Amino acid sequence: MEAMRYSIMAGGKRVRPILLMAGAEAVGGHADRLLPAACALECLHTYSLIHDDLPAMDDDDLRRGRATCHKVYGEAIAILAGDGLLNYSFELLSSMEMREAVDPALLNETISIFGRAAGVFGMIGGQTADILFEGKPIDAETLAFIHSHKTGALLAVSVEMGAVLGNADPEQRQALKEFGKALGLTFQIVDDILDIVGDEKIIGKPIGSDTKNKKATYPALFGLEAARSKAEDLLDQALAALSDFDHKADPLRAIARYVVERNR
Repeated sequence: MEAMRYSIMAGGKRVRPILLMAGAEAVGGHADRLLPAACALECLHTYSLIHDDLPAMDDDDLRRGRATCHKVYGEAIAILAGDGLLNYSFELLSSMEMREAVDPALLNETISIFGRAAGVFGMIGGQTADILFEGKPIDAETLAFIHSHKTGALLAVSVEMGAVLGNADPEQRQALKEFGKALGLTFQIVDDILDIVGDEKIIGKPIGSDTKNKKATYPALFGLEAARSKAEDLLDQALAALSDFDHKADPLRAIARYVVERNR
């Protein structure tokens, strides 16, 4: 638990929980009642970072400006800390607090899409493809699959979870799904760019690790300027998906712009 706390309290942007709460607010939901679900997303994300940093994966020494979990606690405890956060995310999502806050049918659906986005049809599937294609020729379709699953799936489901828990109608939910998909892919492209041009002190982790590990990235495949242009195009798509929403979706619009403009 000490190792779990070390990683979860190390800082970070908290984009995923904020997206859930902003998604709920955009459809008239009560975000303050959804904090356990928002925290579940951050626990899940942090577990993935702990495992991603391991020597068997990216072998990184820094995360969020401090030593990675395995550098402090050893590989075995880091693996277990990640496992612990993964399991705790489902505890939070299925907690009594959540069962009292929302309709049980909506909560069950939320747990289902959360699990799918985290698993072999989402984040884990994308991470697997990322590993299998290290150092190999890759086409644009495969690269989009890796990015939209490895990083995009959890970001996209964050917004969708907010929509479901906020009791969105079908049209609202579909629009927020489209927003989340575009945002998720944008986020990873900007991450790829920052791995080349970012400031290590600001980012809080080593830059150049994608090149070191021969990762498939948009800058590597298309070049830096084309990658930037792709991120801008996806931002336009994300904002267009919100065209029928009123001012309650302004936080989502602000987050989308932040994702493209960020330096960490």
